[in-house]
Amino acid sequence: MSAASASDATPWRPSATREALVARAGMLAAIRAFFAGRGVLEVETPIASRAAVSDLGIDSLSTRWAGPGHPGGLPLYLQTSPEYAMKRLLAAGSGPIYQVCKVFRDGERGPRHHPEFSLLEWYRPGWGHRALMAEVADLVRALLDAPGLAAEEISYRDLFHDRLGLDPWHTDTETLRRVAAGQGIGGAQWLALDLDGWLDLLLSHCLEAGLGLGRMTFVYDYPPSQAALARVRPGPQPAGERFELYLEGMELANGFHELTDEAEQRRRFALDLGRRAATARATPPLDQAFLAALGAGMPAASGVALGLDRLLMVKTGAGHIDGVLAFPVERA
Repeated sequence: MSAASASDATPWRPSATREALVARAGMLAAIRAFFAGRGVLEVETPIASRAAVSDLGIDSLSTRWAGPGHPGGLPLYLQTSPEYAMKRLLAAGSGPIYQVCKVFRDGERGPRHHPEFSLLEWYRPGWGHRALMAEVADLVRALLDAPGLAAEEISYRDLFHDRLGLDPWHTDTETLRRVAAGQGIGGAQWLALDLDGWLDLLLSHCLEAGLGLGRMTFVYDYPPSQAALARVRPGPQPAGERFELYLEGMELANGFHELTDEAEQRRRFALDLGRRAATARATPPLDQAFLAALGAGMPAASGVALGLDRLLMVKTGAGHIDGVLAFPVERA
């Protein structure tokens, strides 16, 4: 079986080779063996929910359910992550858990992006984010069959300071605009971005390609404004206890020392919805069951989501995500 491109004249054929399909099957088996050996329970939660994420960088796909009592159809959102449901299980006393599932994000398509992709997500009660980083490294080594693969850690602040001469905690949008223009980002002088928008632009256009070359690179401790669902560590330089993993210039994982404060999470969600409304973006319903679980007492924990398709791209040497998918969206 040979790979077929999305524009191939035989759209019934898979995009991935048989070797890539075999590699995927082996990766799934290795994941289950890894977590079975560490006493982490596999769980399954719904793909469709009445609620959706408020994150400004993510848009949900939706459908409607014409079930009893809903003749006009109840809107349901396809999960962008199983995070909220898994945290409800943690609050109910599940202990350490993991899940392999399909997730969906609207508008995403490219060499490393697909609207439907495979995600591995797991949670460790009682762990901090730095401890979870070490387990992520162990898992990646096992899945790539690369026991000697090195790992390095660098804080978000040091990354920007060392490579761009910036302190993300003490800068402004005009400084970031000048740096972006100096780095050759076209049209930077005309862009209207907030502070985090400029930092994201510099990270994606100037820094990512140099991360994780021949080794795993963990970037950790983000600006508090980018904490998302992570707790913020107080101090002279407060930091969101979050990390991302890069390998061969590609982001593979995003992890948090999880926020468990219901009031603070509601506040962050409200800010997100306000920003979405201000830019005429959809404002989906919040997951009230998840917030109630936080209020009931979710245990302190760290969690991480790892993109399996991208990791499979590294394992097989695929230059495009279609090379590891049986049937991409254009031929689904």
